[in-house]
Amino acid sequence: MAEQPLAAIILAAGQGTRMKSELHKVLHPVAGLPMLHHLLDSLAAAGAARQVVVVGARREQVEASVASRGVDIAHQAEQLGTAHAALQAKAALAGFYGIAIVCFGDTPFLRPETLARLKDRLLAEDAPRVAVLGFVPDDAKAYGRIIADDAGAISKMVEFKDATEDERAVRLCNSGVTAVRTSDLWPLLERVGNDNAAGEYYLPDIIMLALADGDKAVVVETDPDELIGINSRAELAEAESIWQQRRRAQAMADGASLIAPDTVWFAHDTVLGRDVVIEPNVVFGPGVTIADDVVIHAFSHIEGATIASGCSVGPFARLRPGADMREGAKVGNFVEMKKAVLGPGAKANHLTYLGDATVGANANIGAGTITCNYDGYFKYQTVIGENAFIGSNSALIAPVKIGRDAIVAAGSAVSRDVADGELRLVRGEQLVKPGWADRFHDAMRKKKREGK
Repeated sequence: MAEQPLAAIILAAGQGTRMKSELHKVLHPVAGLPMLHHLLDSLAAAGAARQVVVVGARREQVEASVASRGVDIAHQAEQLGTAHAALQAKAALAGFYGIAIVCFGDTPFLRPETLARLKDRLLAEDAPRVAVLGFVPDDAKAYGRIIADDAGAISKMVEFKDATEDERAVRLCNSGVTAVRTSDLWPLLERVGNDNAAGEYYLPDIIMLALADGDKAVVVETDPDELIGINSRAELAEAESIWQQRRRAQAMADGASLIAPDTVWFAHDTVLGRDVVIEPNVVFGPGVTIADDVVIHAFSHIEGATIASGCSVGPFARLRPGADMREGAKVGNFVEMKKAVLGPGAKANHLTYLGDATVGANANIGAGTITCNYDGYFKYQTVIGENAFIGSNSALIAPVKIGRDAIVAAGSAVSRDVADGELRLVRGEQLVKPGWADRFHDAMRKKKREGK
């Protein structure tokens, strides 16, 4: 059959009470990205030209989260069941003619390939009216059951609450993810009733209605891990663990070495080159790109940073958003960078803060150096030239420029520009009082003995 455009209806109107949070359930992050956004990305990759999120409580949070994604919002004022929720997307999809996939905002692991298989099954030559994703979990729990033959043709769908003992013994479960042509979806949804144990309008009932009309409905089976739903903090932690395990395996398969894989935590968009070595207890926040031949030493935290080939980071380093390390640069233990460029071959080996700074190639930043970049109102720039040497325990008070090949003596507080090749020494005059400390100690010990 001819290709048809794809739309997605994402149901996210549940109260999410088990999360015990003021944040909408589908906005809780997995690998630093809201679970809803994981699903939206998969749907987009599967070719969904339109996406409608159906929300109830905390609608404004979801609207704000997806504002830049071109996603439509529909509102379910009363939570009357999944069929009722899906029907709320009708107005948003007015004029759209194609296939709609109905899915759930708390299932972040659905893969684009699986969604494409579901769509393709609906377009197969036997022309089923409805296609649904099914799965066989280790524990079927209270999932709805699918009664189908070996070819996947469905004869019955039943919710657990309404199932007989024989039906509950069936292991093929309903994920609720359903593909239907929009020309069929709206009439079917409008016919769904609520004559069931919960008094709700169930989405799976559209399959029974299609069967009653003499049409065919089919199930497409997939991996249960794709259909993990997140309803509590414990399930959120389990989902995070699953995602991280997959990403660690991918990183090593792609040519990175993880010394203690279970202690490394990636973000959803972490990019790693080949021959990267990551030591234990490293955390990546969003927005990190790492080139080839980089070593990330233990206990480092990296977010929003770009690290070029041959760099070394840590241990105990923190790279904040805007950190940019060029080829062969090095930051060592207890170094923090924020919106700063560390030029090729430059190094800050320990105990340094570089904020709103540009450091030239092969410059050396001594221990205890800080760029004083903030006056409580504005951020200012520090520029350090190539081959400059900043002595230990120096404070560079921005805005300030340190010239090429310049030297700042240890312990200096520099508030004016330093010219190329210049030495800048900023220290108070040392005052020497021979014997003063001895006399002080003697006097204090005498007071202590006398109880004064």
